[in-house]
This record gives sequence, structure tokens and C-alpha cells, in this order.
Amino acid sequence: MRSLPGFRDFFPSDCARRNYITDTWRRTARTFGFLEYDGPTLESLDLYRKKNSGGEILGQLFSFTDKGDREVALRPEMTPTLARMLIAGERNFRKPIKWFSIAPFFRYEKQQSGRLREFLQLNCDLIGDASPAADAEIIALLIETLRAFGLSAEDVVVRVSDRRAWTDFLASCGVVEEVAREVLAVIDKLEREPREVMESKLAAFDLRLTDMEEFMTSARPDFFTKLQADLGARGLGDFCELDLRIVRGLAYYTGTVFEVFDRRRGRRAIAGGGRFDRLLSDLSGNKTNLPAIGFGIGDVVLADLLADIPAAKSQMDSSVAERLACEIFVIIADESRRAEALGVVRLLRTAGRRVDFSLTADKVARQFKDADASGAPLAVIIGEEWPVVKIKDLKARSEFSLEQTALADWAANLQTPAP
Repeated sequence: MRSLPGFRDFFPSDCARRNYITDTWRRTARTFGFLEYDGPTLESLDLYRKKNSGGEILGQLFSFTDKGDREVALRPEMTPTLARMLIAGERNFRKPIKWFSIAPFFRYEKQQSGRLREFLQLNCDLIGDASPAADAEIIALLIETLRAFGLSAEDVVVRVSDRRAWTDFLASCGVVEEVAREVLAVIDKLEREPREVMESKLAAFDLRLTDMEEFMTSARPDFFTKLQADLGARGLGDFCELDLRIVRGLAYYTGTVFEVFDRRRGRRAIAGGGRFDRLLSDLSGNKTNLPAIGFGIGDVVLADLLADIPAAKSQMDSSVAERLACEIFVIIADESRRAEALGVVRLLRTAGRRVDFSLTADKVARQFKDADASGAPLAVIIGEEWPVVKIKDLKARSEFSLEQTALADWAANLQTPAP
């Protein structure tokens, strides 16, 4: 029996890799003062039927009618859930609201490189501030998240654009706002579809691809100058480039939009986001807007990228090895001391150490083999000398003796050698 197409089994090494990614996400978001939240995996289908979610998402939903005769869907993204939550309670939170979530998402689409039907995603959103500084803060968080994995400006680039500039340009071409959304959905596929296909699609709106290309190469929106100045002051300016080919496929984006790509352009976007200043009012029917900007980054493409870049791969592999390794293996050299050894095991675990031992009587040589297999850098040997124990560094092959009464302090202050 295999897992369903687009879904994954996580063996211990896979879990260690996943947890390395999610722990790095969580740690970086918290350094920016973001608070973690979550929502339900199952939502009302109506939440995604809103015109702002876009037709592509609706076509990818895992949706069904539940036993209460309600039309529901597994969440394909977090932004509509966030919007629903804020509509219900945003007045209870100090502005700007800075929240992040790490959760599984589901999209019924063809399984391919970088895309699965279930994936984990980090979502970070800053709500209640429409200033350019808020744009810079969220993009800086995205960049620092990438840097935390060992990625540099030579590895990745944040391509930044502005939907407002596009809306103004299309208005000058006689395209009204509602139709402009459809045009932008076409432009979003500019780098993925043949030129003749793009020309045909734009012709349906009485537009020419050459005019679009001229706009993309010549326009220089004012917002980007401010963004670069802010990021430059943080030492992050080299990560960002203006690229008006980026428009984002979801219809609810209203201003700054951005996507992260491998500099070698060997894979799809690694992350993406933008402003969605009208989503809350559109979902609630309330005319009052609450400005918001955010991004999402999935684990599938990111993990593939980290595996391809030597420095990032080395950092990831080291973390995975550490997560899989036991810290201390207790060797029971004298089986008559098993009761005392179990007390030592409990003491070390209480100190927060990852500890293992042989569950049944075994030769000392075999126990040392098990210790090596566990990845433990240290062994605590319980033998005839009790209450004195031996501490052995399994890598350096050195050892020293310690009174049993001193074990708790030793364990609490232990800096284990790298596995």
C-alpha cells in the first residue's frame, strides 16, 4: 500500500528535516515580534467562493458536503481564514497586528516538482499599517527567513512588483478595474506560457503583448525606491529587484507583490506574497478597510532548494543529524546494577537530555555498538564502581569518572560534542 498521490509519509529522517524547517521558520518570525496563530483545517466552501480568491484556487479545492449537509473544503491557503478571524475580532488587538502560522494546506492539482497536494506553509502577515515601512518589514522578514537557512543574495532573489502600477497602466489602455484583474491573471503566466499563447489571450482584451513588455521594462514605480532604501539600511538590499512581470495569481492583491526565486531559475517560486488591503472589507461587506500585507513559503520547494546549495545543505544535514542522534547512551556494564542504571536514565532525561539504553541484558561490547548506532556522542557507564560512574566521549575515545551525586549538575550544564 502506498500513500495517495501528492501526499507524503514522514519517516524519522523526513520528520527531522521537516522540523528543522518549521523550527527555523518559527524562530525567525518570533525575532520580528510576530505571534503564532492557527485556524481550522476545514472551512466553509463559501469562504473561497468569494470573488477575491480567484478561479484557480476554486478549481483546486478538496471540497465535499459533510454529514451536516454543509459545503466545506480543506484549506488551500491561509489568507481567507486570517481575514475571517480578523473580521470577527480585530478590534481586540493592538495595531499593527503581526501574526504568523505554520500549517498544512491542501490543493487538488497535478503532482509535479515542487508541488504536492498536501504541503506545509509558513504564513506571515502584518495588518493595520499601510505604510511603505510595513512593506519593507514583511519583505525583510522573508529575507531573514531565507538567510536563516544559509541562503545568500547569490542564491535567491526577491522579485518585487506593484499591482497599483499595473492598474494605472491598464486604465491608461482603457481597461476597467474588474477586467484588469482578468488581464493580470494572464500576465501572471507570462513566464510559463508560449509567446503566441500570451498574444492570443491579450488580444481578447484588445491589448498587445509588446505594449505590456514595454511597460514592464520602462516603468519605475516610486514605491521601490523607498523599499530599497529601507532594506539597504538593514543590509538586505542585494536580495531585492524590481520586476513588473510579477503580479501574483490571486485576485485579492491590491499593491506591492513579490516572489522569491532561485537565482539559477531552475524551479518555480519559492515564496510569494503582497498587499491585500481590501480583502477584509470584501469578505465582510463592510466598507471599512484594514490594510494588510503578508507572504507564504512552502516546505516542498524550499527543501528542494536547500538540498541543491552546498552551504545550505550542510547546515540542514547537520541539524537533521543532531535531531536524529541520541545525546547519551547509558551502558549497563554490571547487570546487577540495572535498578541504579534506570535511576540514572530517569535523572538524565529529567535534565532534558535525549537518553537511550539497552532494554534487556546484553554484552558490553554490543551495548557500545548500539551506542554508536544511536549517534550518541557520550556514554555513561554503570558498573562495579557504583556510585562512581564513567563518562566516555565516544568520538574522542576519552573518559573520566564522576560521582553519581554530581550527575545532575553535569547533565544540566552539558555541552554535548557534535554528532
